[in-house]
Amino acid sequence: MRSHLLNDTTAEHYRRSVTEGVERVAAKLAATDRPFTGVTADDLAPRIDAIDLDRPLRDTTAALDELEDVYLRDAVYFHHPRYLAHLNCPVVIPAVLGEAVLSAVNSSLDTWDQSAGGTLIERKLIDWTAARIGLGPAADGVFTSGGTQSNLQALLLAREETKTEELTKLRVFASEVSHFSVQKSAKLLGLGPDAVVVVPVDHDKRMQTVALAHELERCAEAGLIPMAVVATAGTTDFGSIDPLPEIAGLCEQYGAWLHVDAAYGCGLLASRKYRHRIDGIERADSVTVDYHKSFFQPVSSSAVLVRDAATLRHATYHAEYLNPRRMVTERIPNQVDKSLQTTRRFDALKLWMTLRVMGADGIGALFDEVCDLAAEGWKLLAADPRFDVVVEPSLSTLVFRYTPAAVTDPAEIDRANLYARKALFASGDAVVAGTKVSGRHYLKFTLLNPETTTADITAVLDLIAGHAEQYLGESLDRAC
Repeated sequence: MRSHLLNDTTAEHYRRSVTEGVERVAAKLAATDRPFTGVTADDLAPRIDAIDLDRPLRDTTAALDELEDVYLRDAVYFHHPRYLAHLNCPVVIPAVLGEAVLSAVNSSLDTWDQSAGGTLIERKLIDWTAARIGLGPAADGVFTSGGTQSNLQALLLAREETKTEELTKLRVFASEVSHFSVQKSAKLLGLGPDAVVVVPVDHDKRMQTVALAHELERCAEAGLIPMAVVATAGTTDFGSIDPLPEIAGLCEQYGAWLHVDAAYGCGLLASRKYRHRIDGIERADSVTVDYHKSFFQPVSSSAVLVRDAATLRHATYHAEYLNPRRMVTERIPNQVDKSLQTTRRFDALKLWMTLRVMGADGIGALFDEVCDLAAEGWKLLAADPRFDVVVEPSLSTLVFRYTPAAVTDPAEIDRANLYARKALFASGDAVVAGTKVSGRHYLKFTLLNPETTTADITAVLDLIAGHAEQYLGESLDRAC
């Protein structure tokens, strides 16, 4: 079994095995003509259940053949131009190369003596991102597993910066379309059930600053503590961007920590065309960025940035076997001193390779393309009498609803849209997402693939309308 350990004596085995795996994936990518096969859980589960994990195949080729049957053939492929559903981006090749390197070397980014250059590369990327945001010379941060963890850590720092033990008095303000991790983080941080104050949004799904000011004033009058305001730069459902400068001013007025959740909108940091849409982000106390959403990076690749590096001390614990206090005075850079995680992958290498090969302008140009595509898609939807589109996009998301002229019952229209989404997924011809707006079912395109065209959008809209019309026709037949 030692022949499977990666070391100096097995380098050729490693090369052959990885090459065979890469060739399988490359062949699959080249042959994929739709984003999904339409396989159901009932179809796929028996194949996986039948595999006896205590009886190894003992052969790489055989294992890859089996993997083709249980995974590769039926995977959902985000690189396909008609995958239009969630915040999953196609990935760039330099990042995939970085993934291969980091997996093989297997550095752990918690301490210097496990990562050395990896530590310094991650720190350089944090400094680069903080500079792009404009947080100032005292800024710092750390890579995380994703936006949920980044938001949790930011709110932990905000809680500790209030310097109070009366947790029931703390309040967090977020818009009604903010990410669910705000509510989840409040619970994990031991805040009260009323801790998150939901602020209404305007027609464009942006936080209403007048309402926020009112809620902050109510908080002060009640003797409560405005712990943090979470402004979103790219909401999950709409891609909407809250009015950051106005929110920053209110945070300064009421002494609240400003956290900007830019998990989605962080792609604008590399944009030459649309960077102004997140003006005001430089006034944040903390920022979430998800490179694996709009920097075209493989999962996971995220970070939390802070204006004042000293606030990261709230996540610091020392263990003699890992990062004893003496290392601080010896100026040994241990990233575990800033992180909620201990063992942590060298995910920063993926972004490093991307920047060194493509440059920030290359990333920004790709993100600009999908923002431009969304603008064209909005025009198509707005001009199509079959559909009702919710808001003009700020990023690359379109939320809309099939609205047949002959049907007026909102519940029946709901069912037609739900059916269309399910039927489309089952066909494998395209994948779209869904959400609710004012209690009604809507469909959603999240456009993150520069290879997607307006022709793809038009074709998928026709498929949606066809499935919905089929449902309504069958429904009418049943009623008769």
